[in-house]
Amino acid sequence: MRQIALVGASGFIGTRLIDLLGKENCYNVDKNPSEKYNDITTIQDIRGKNLEHVLSISTETVILLAAEHRDDVSPISLYYDVNVIGTQHVLDAMDKQGISNIIFISSASVYGLKKKNPDEQFTPDPFSHYGKSKWQAEKLIREWQQKDSKNKSLTIIRPSVAFGEKNQGNVHNLLCQIASGKFLMVGRGENRKSMAYVGNVAAFIKFCLETKKPGLRVLNYTDQPDLTMNELVLQVEASLNRKLPSLRLPYWLGMLGGLVFDLFSRITDRKLPISSVRIKKFCANTQINARLANSSGFKAPFTLAEGLDRTLKSEFGEKR
Repeated sequence: MRQIALVGASGFIGTRLIDLLGKENCYNVDKNPSEKYNDITTIQDIRGKNLEHVLSISTETVILLAAEHRDDVSPISLYYDVNVIGTQHVLDAMDKQGISNIIFISSASVYGLKKKNPDEQFTPDPFSHYGKSKWQAEKLIREWQQKDSKNKSLTIIRPSVAFGEKNQGNVHNLLCQIASGKFLMVGRGENRKSMAYVGNVAAFIKFCLETKKPGLRVLNYTDQPDLTMNELVLQVEASLNRKLPSLRLPYWLGMLGGLVFDLFSRITDRKLPISSVRIKKFCANTQINARLANSSGFKAPFTLAEGLDRTLKSEFGEKR
């Protein structure tokens, strides 16, 4: 039976994807154990060469989720070691095993900050090392596909920032601060954010798997409608039935505070929840155009409001 290899599926998106695919139809390769699906997980860091021994010859498609993505990764070279060199190692292993189909989970961060609703034709202009490394990886995989474009299938998915239950990423940290009642709005709160609920991201990956064919596809994915920061705070209030503080900081003061935290982090060698980069990203418009995904026939199983409500009640509902 032909199987699907999930590379880097021990995280929250990969776990939800295995839920949808059924563990009898796939297996996971990850440097970390899987909390739910360790029985089909092989521990392997993609920075190591000769990965073909962990890819079954019966594999039909590889779904590459593995990435170094946190804002505070140190050293910076890790972004490129994992996201670029690791991707090349996966492609080399696929060639050795005769696997010609891959779905690559990239990121909307390749577009950079303060871009006006970029679609898939927009020239990438990444701001962060994460975005830069993802764009380099995309170019590697495109070159791989173009060498045999009639037979190789490549789908690149660029999701907006993802969130959901059991995720400790940027949106979780933001929601945690808002829900704690210790949140201060920086700026006017009118900037809009594209976000994607994990249940919808996993479902969209499955949809792309089911509709794959030889050739190249690049697809943005986000849930609609994009919310302003003010609207996001209102959603938290509604889901948790709490009234949150309405204090605000001007942007310049918020950035100054972020720089102070940067300095303290360097001096103490500690990773802190606040930084100038996170302040800048918080106050920026980070929207993407997902018209192609929306017109592809895919139907998201959850609305954005439902995804936020499920996440907030699961992660913070019992805190008072």
